[in-house]
Amino acid sequence: MKAGVIGVGAMGRHHARIYSGIEGVELVGVSDINEDVGEAVAGKYNSEYFPDYHELLRQVDIVSIAVPTSLHADVALKAAENRVDMLIEKPIADSIENAERIINSCNENGVKTMIGHIERFNPAVIRLRELIDTGVIGEVITISGRRIGPYSPRIRDVGIIIDLAVHEIDTFSYLFGQRAQEVYAIAGNSFHTREDYASILLRYPGNRSGTIETNWLTPRKFRTLTVVGTNCVAQMDYIEQSLTLYKGDEIHQVDIKKEEPLKVEIKYFIECIKKGVCPKPDGMDGTYVLGVAISAMKSYSEKKVIPLSLSCQ
Repeated sequence: MKAGVIGVGAMGRHHARIYSGIEGVELVGVSDINEDVGEAVAGKYNSEYFPDYHELLRQVDIVSIAVPTSLHADVALKAAENRVDMLIEKPIADSIENAERIINSCNENGVKTMIGHIERFNPAVIRLRELIDTGVIGEVITISGRRIGPYSPRIRDVGIIIDLAVHEIDTFSYLFGQRAQEVYAIAGNSFHTREDYASILLRYPGNRSGTIETNWLTPRKFRTLTVVGTNCVAQMDYIEQSLTLYKGDEIHQVDIKKEEPLKVEIKYFIECIKKGVCPKPDGMDGTYVLGVAISAMKSYSEKKVIPLSLSCQ
């Protein structure tokens, strides 16, 4: 299977690294607007640098798209036209309209699309989902996520809700097995042109809730999640890939085999393409997450609860 990567910045270069190390996959090349960066990554992984990504698309079976969010639609539409199955880094696009254009073009061209909501492939999240599905946690009442840390100057075209909160929006729906019905957010900006801190409350069917705390103001990075169930409480650390269960006075540390989530994600994507199976999260999942994020921004702007559209649910 021939693979390519378009956009080899902070995230895309890791896609190139992983493709280059998977048996049965040939990293044909990478493309990036920065020639020096593109050539360096291509050279490091014994592949070719393509100044024009259109030429790369003509030579591959699969591609990872890791360009800035505002360019996702343009690149994805060209990949679909070339009938190249694609893994698009989150979020799917910069607008619902562009997300729908991507989905429609992929459907018309018979192309499989996966959206890179990477936390679904974090071993700790996978294990937590198993404990929920087998009833160990009991009925899940509420989920809360904390994703805070210092600002990265490379993030210029989106605010923190699109950049970071989308991780929890997707993870919550994955763990609940349902999509949110309403969203309310308080947010603002202290230094960025867009929001750089936010608190988000999501309502799910059955009066269950999800809360997200996120900011670019904290000097140290924290990525944690708490699930409150009728049987026990689970606390998870995304970074440490640790999971602890609390039931009364009992504390149980869950055994987890640590793996790189991106590697798990890309291997899953490749296996789905080989088997002709549509990977998840797909374009519709990605559009849901984007729709919730956009509604959260509308909520803090208009200072009111926003019901989520049927397409989001």
